[in-house]
Amino acid sequence: MSSFSVASWNINSVRFRIDIVERFLMDHAPDVLCLQETKVMDPEFPHTMFEAMGYRYRLINGQKMHHGVAILSRIPMTEERRHDWQDNGEARHIGARLANGVLLENVYVPAGGDIPDALVNPKFGQKLAFLDRMTRWSESLRDDTLIVGDFNVAPLECDVWSHKALLGVVSHTPIEVDRLNGLAASHDWVDLGRRFIPAPERLFTWWSYRAADWAASDRGRRLDHVWASPALGAQATGFEVVEDARNWGKPSDHVPQIARFTL
Repeated sequence: MSSFSVASWNINSVRFRIDIVERFLMDHAPDVLCLQETKVMDPEFPHTMFEAMGYRYRLINGQKMHHGVAILSRIPMTEERRHDWQDNGEARHIGARLANGVLLENVYVPAGGDIPDALVNPKFGQKLAFLDRMTRWSESLRDDTLIVGDFNVAPLECDVWSHKALLGVVSHTPIEVDRLNGLAASHDWVDLGRRFIPAPERLFTWWSYRAADWAASDRGRRLDHVWASPALGAQATGFEVVEDARNWGKPSDHVPQIARFTL
């Protein structure tokens, strides 16, 4: 049997926040780190720190100033894939097969703008189309797969600081929740966050920069997720959210999650 861990983090610019990424790797040492919103073109990606810390295997799908995803690993990996589920060229997915056989998919779902109406807000329509295309892809999966990332949807009432206040706010609207639930059902995905921290326990991964004191107001949302195929989910041994990272240096508005497995 072998154990491994996978972390996922919307870093909101990997170069600007490279110091806290290094701190996270030193403190938690996941075998694999998936980043979203790296905001850097591939040639400018900061490889040096990751190489020095033993993350010799790196897959990058970057974009200048926007979006971007990366997988950094101490485990050998191959089979790079880049799905364009929004069909507009944005860098929102990268996938790999780890040496232990697990397929790892790292996704940054579009935020969807401010108005939850596809007729007046094209960004919201693109978000729904992205989730629909992911769902059709998910239906065809046959391998043990781990899908992680910023899904930009908080599906449960307890996944936001106030269900009533956020019902009309993009990320927690009924239509988005319905789409995400359809994606979850398409492969019987195991939501590892809620497997190890069952509802209605508090579980947030994002707090707005607008709050003067994010911890005191605690107006969080669970926008980031780690889902496993049923067989792989049964082999999960732990899950944690590194909430303290919201206090580090120049923090991202998201915090890392770590899932652990024994195969």
